[in-house]
Amino acid sequence: MPDHHTHTEPPDDERRTESSRDAHRDSLGSVVRLLRKRSGLSLAEVAARVGCAKSYLSAIETGKRPAPGRDLLARLEACLDAEAGVLGRLADRERAPDSVLEELAEARADAAMLARLRTLAASGGLDAAHKSGVVQKLLTELGGVPTEDAPGIARADLPFEVPLINKVTAGYPTEFTDLGYPARVADDYVRCPDLRDPDAFAARVVGDSMAPDYREGDIVVFSPLRDIADGDDCFARLATGDESTFKRVYFERAGERERIRLQPINSRYAPKTYDREEVAGLYRAVQVMRAV
Repeated sequence: MPDHHTHTEPPDDERRTESSRDAHRDSLGSVVRLLRKRSGLSLAEVAARVGCAKSYLSAIETGKRPAPGRDLLARLEACLDAEAGVLGRLADRERAPDSVLEELAEARADAAMLARLRTLAASGGLDAAHKSGVVQKLLTELGGVPTEDAPGIARADLPFEVPLINKVTAGYPTEFTDLGYPARVADDYVRCPDLRDPDAFAARVVGDSMAPDYREGDIVVFSPLRDIADGDDCFARLATGDESTFKRVYFERAGERERIRLQPINSRYAPKTYDREEVAGLYRAVQVMRAV
């Protein structure tokens, strides 16, 4: 039997990582056979070490017998120096109904498309990808963007990840920045299963001017797709200084001028009113997440 600990063999962690990838890609039997061959062991040697008949182990490798129990799988993993649980997970997959396997395949495809979107955004190629239609195509396939052919949401159960950007002061506008992130990109994300706005974002509240409805530390999700009416709570971005604030919004007129009043909920704070052109953007709050 060959020596498995010479310098020509890959490290244990590397071999186990390769074993994990194989288990996701192949059948249980083919993975067991591959691991056995890599270990330089015969059917008889492995069968003797794990306590089963050589013919039974052969039937597992060729797929003529269903997956064995967890105890035998665990002994095979130890004997073949595989990552603990990797054969058990593969056996579970083989026992799963076809409908479950189809859902798993869909989820993996969705995750791959989300990864492609993030890669495009992080590499600075999001604008070009958007103009070429790549972003629209990916979002439509994910079920996040209605189209004429599919006005509804194709997969409403797909968890929607929203970028969590910096902080928004629930007080007077103060120095705020989204750290220069492109749209839809951040260091952290929150999941919003019921939201289907690809431009949605979230911000963590600082201060108490929106108390008691919102508390410091709350994560508020904002949706640019939602219409805004008097009395809505909004993320307001000012046109100068990249400043932003979180307030209740009221629309007013002063003669011919359209004005926007940003009203705190907490009566200890006074409202501030701006000309419409002084407010670069308003985004309605659609969800609040609070740590319990």
